[in-house]
Amino acid sequence: MEEPEEKSKKSIKQEEKIKKKNLKKEKKMQKKEKRKKSIAWKIFKIFIILAIIAILIYGGIFLYKMKRNGGGLQGFIATAIGHDENTLKDLDPIRFLVVGISGYEEDYKLADTIMLCSYNPKTQKASILSIPRDTYVGKNKEKASASYKINAVYRNGENLDGMVEAIENITNLEIANYFVIDTDALIQLVDAINGVDFDVPIDMNYDDDGQGLHIHLSAGLQHLNGEQAEGLVRFRHNNNGTSYPTSYGDNDLGRMKTQRAFIEATLKQTLRPENILHLTKIAEIAFNNIKTNMTFNTIKDYIPYAVSFSTENLQTGVLPGASELTNKIWIYNVDKKKTQQIVEELFIEPEVEVIEDEDAVNNIEGTTIQDKNNVNSNISSSSSDVQIEVLNGSGSAKKLSEAVNKLEKKGYHIIKTGNTSTINKTSIINRTNQKTSISNAIKKALGKGEIIKQSNNSKVDYTIILGKDYE
Repeated sequence: MEEPEEKSKKSIKQEEKIKKKNLKKEKKMQKKEKRKKSIAWKIFKIFIILAIIAILIYGGIFLYKMKRNGGGLQGFIATAIGHDENTLKDLDPIRFLVVGISGYEEDYKLADTIMLCSYNPKTQKASILSIPRDTYVGKNKEKASASYKINAVYRNGENLDGMVEAIENITNLEIANYFVIDTDALIQLVDAINGVDFDVPIDMNYDDDGQGLHIHLSAGLQHLNGEQAEGLVRFRHNNNGTSYPTSYGDNDLGRMKTQRAFIEATLKQTLRPENILHLTKIAEIAFNNIKTNMTFNTIKDYIPYAVSFSTENLQTGVLPGASELTNKIWIYNVDKKKTQQIVEELFIEPEVEVIEDEDAVNNIEGTTIQDKNNVNSNISSSSSDVQIEVLNGSGSAKKLSEAVNKLEKKGYHIIKTGNTSTINKTSIINRTNQKTSISNAIKKALGKGEIIKQSNNSKVDYTIILGKDYE
């Protein structure tokens, strides 16, 4: 009877031994598992730290590039699409023709708006020259017919090349690019940015059932939707025959003036930062309603700088000429002499060479500045001999007065002052190869300015353009 009891004790001891062994083994495995988890956690922490470092480095690089690209919305977009600080330097000014077409029937639309435009991303200057629809482009106005009016040259997508060629002949400018815009695009754009605030110049009441066009707007500041905007830019006269007053610019001249003003207002309100949320919709409108010969890659390169554009730098004008009744039709006859003057004012930006310091100009076109100065016997040797014009691009009349006083106290002769488009940096333009010492002396007297060398037929030795940086 004792044997089973002894076996039971042995069995218990064995079980306890096995339990201890298993417990020891389990603890060992737990320690091993704990070590694995610890290593995995350490690796994960290292990964997180490296990821954070990578993000910080990339973010820092992005912010650095963004700053180099001009900062703000411009810098963000430029950096996001892969631009660097050299992209803007290599970007040429762009000139293009804008043709707005309208009409009730899809297969018969005329050029309702014709504008020659330019944009320089480096100087942030833009120009618009309105071209009257009745501009005569034939050779003999005594035999004038409606088919030789500029708006009739282009009809519903036909003969755009002929219109471009005609405008090139009038302006003596090469026009490589064009945009043809349906008025539907204007309606959709204005609605996409939730309307445009605009000061309507006169009461407008016009109805054309054939075109489905009904314009009823009161004079004064108001918030226009897309349909009202279309009526505004297409308005020519009221139902009773009255139109814009002569003081504003009657008939087509008044109409073009309103168009330019509305474009300026729309640009100003479209380029607001909050409208970046509508970029997809704006791009879709452009894709569906605009025909152009420019590639997307080309347009893309100008977008970052266009968002920084200020309408204060927009110059506008109308093709000079006069309306006259010839061969029983009204035509707009171009004044060629005045046309060349306004073309130069709006579109010709002289090439300038920025002079960083004296060493940078020791050799230009194979000779030195000193050598070039010897060629010009009229180079001034004293401050009283230097002829200077001062143009105010600072936006402050007080700054212009202060700058003139500073220069006159140093004995410089200011022969002309005036206003120009607002610019950021003050420039001192050496127009007649004056000595570097004279340029530096003017800069010292003024207290600020980037010296620029530019040879042309100006009647002054220096043009000083005051920028917003002038204190």
